[in-house]
Amino acid sequence: MSTPMLSCPQRCPLALATLSSPSHYYTVPLRTYNASTVGRKRDTLHVEEKEPSEVLAESTSLRDGEDSVAESDYLKRLGERVRETRARRGMTRKLLTRDSGVSERYLAQLETGQGNISILLLRQIANALNTPLEALVLAGPEPLVDLVHTTEFLRRLPAAELAEARRLLVQHFGGVDQEARRGRIALIGLRGAGKSTLGAMLADRVEVPFLELDRLIEQESGVSLSAIFDLYGQSGFRRLERRCLDQVIERYPRFVLATGGSLVSEPATFERLLTMCFTVWLRATPEDHMQRVIAQGDMRPMADNRESMSDLKRILEVREPLYRKADITIDTSGSTAEESLGKILARAITSN
Repeated sequence: MSTPMLSCPQRCPLALATLSSPSHYYTVPLRTYNASTVGRKRDTLHVEEKEPSEVLAESTSLRDGEDSVAESDYLKRLGERVRETRARRGMTRKLLTRDSGVSERYLAQLETGQGNISILLLRQIANALNTPLEALVLAGPEPLVDLVHTTEFLRRLPAAELAEARRLLVQHFGGVDQEARRGRIALIGLRGAGKSTLGAMLADRVEVPFLELDRLIEQESGVSLSAIFDLYGQSGFRRLERRCLDQVIERYPRFVLATGGSLVSEPATFERLLTMCFTVWLRATPEDHMQRVIAQGDMRPMADNRESMSDLKRILEVREPLYRKADITIDTSGSTAEESLGKILARAITSN
């Protein structure tokens, strides 16, 4: 059967490839215009025709190329999310390998955008269902409809309005006594920021108990932090961390609490801290963080790691947006302990 042709009005760049009917497929040769074939005197168009098989091959090749780029970009973003999440938790790839049971080689491939093809298949299914990928991998029961709609509404807000929306939600539904909250002071920041030193000084000045969350975790478990990670892994430590934080809030009406540097990487625990405590980010340069830890006699940051400083900078970079959620920020670099304490007291009063 001859191929039906579609007439094309002069100057109209028609590029239809196929038409379908209930019983037949009608193939229309794709026409490509070449500037050199345009007859200027008569203003007519001469076209070069391609066979349907060539059109299909080119169309398929183009679609495959676009899909390949999209898949590559997705895997890169996935790898970046894994790497940044690991950095926020202060975990090396070797530690994550131990806790997850996934080989270090595969983690390296995943973080560099070369993840397992099964991830892409799951993404394809989510796209086909027109649903977010996270909805398919969500742990627990299906979320309430109102929660889904509220989440989508908040997702559309710009950063400034989102922060204000959170503040209003906490104010109206958090059930938090703001006066009591100001009596619970929590210090956050990386190791070497001065949380233990300044925390003890601040507690003495305002006459409240000084508590260190890591020490409370050790008391609760009966073993050292390193043993907790060896025995129970990152997830076990996080459960203990949340339990001990809740106990502190319930038992002490007023206190100064020094938290672990990676607490901010646990959304639920950090949200609890932000809601119930007046938070202070003790900020310092990466160089000061490193020097202070070493000055305390702790050489672990340098042990078996020639890229300690770059790792520290990376951790600080990915945690900084979280640390900035604190009520106030105190820069301790270039200041004595007494000067930093004065800054905390002055800012706490003006923030009241």
